[in-house]
Amino acid sequence: MNYTTILYSKEQGVAQVTLNRPERLNALDGILLRELTHALDDGREDDQVKALVITGAGRAFCSGADLGPSIRGTDPKQPGINRPVRLEPFVGFGAMVERLRRFHKPLIAAVNGIASGGGLSIVCLCDIRIASEKAAFSAIFVRRGLVADTGSSYFLPRIVGTQAALELMWTGDMIDAREAKDMGLVRKVVPHEALLPTSRELALKIARGPSTAIELMKRMVYEGLEANRYGLQAAYEAWAQEMCYLTEDYVEGIRSFKEKRPPVFTGR
Repeated sequence: MNYTTILYSKEQGVAQVTLNRPERLNALDGILLRELTHALDDGREDDQVKALVITGAGRAFCSGADLGPSIRGTDPKQPGINRPVRLEPFVGFGAMVERLRRFHKPLIAAVNGIASGGGLSIVCLCDIRIASEKAAFSAIFVRRGLVADTGSSYFLPRIVGTQAALELMWTGDMIDAREAKDMGLVRKVVPHEALLPTSRELALKIARGPSTAIELMKRMVYEGLEANRYGLQAAYEAWAQEMCYLTEDYVEGIRSFKEKRPPVFTGR
């Protein structure tokens, strides 16, 4: 696919998606939604991709839905989409959210600037969130007379707690990176010029790990939070461990321990 609204690259086991409509603060239109969905599908299916970083070009991460085009990304009659996309809640937005939610590999958000509305939702759907000192966050929906959507009413309270989530959603206030870190929305705040190097360093570290174990741990954590039952989680752990025993990476982990050297995992 020839991308026009995102940049997509893969190197050393790490894929990177850069939302690339800086003149529109990387606002989400139908084309960007389709291209982001395609890149996520590619990253999911490519076994050489072990982790994925999402960031934005220019001074924004993503300002949310593009309110300019006459055809909205929620229109089931928009050109370029098929029936499964038309049947998703919020159509193109729903397809994108579902891809992020079901992406079984580690997702890292490198938040370079404004993340508002649907952009905040993308941030929330990532597993680890690293922010530039220039980053800012807003559940801006209420300022447009709308409810919080694209999954943010589900994910945001689970990340920052009910009180903080409701305050953000009811006011639409913009908060800076430090406040976002204080409430647990982001893992760390770094100088702007260090954002991508820091995010990629973490992604590379994860990519060098045993991929099966890492991807199973992601599934275990999220499904465990939803089920909230220890017995089920213990059974899940036992099954997942048996899956790990079948991998070459497990053999390498034991061999490297006995040989007193760092393991070299291959993802197999």
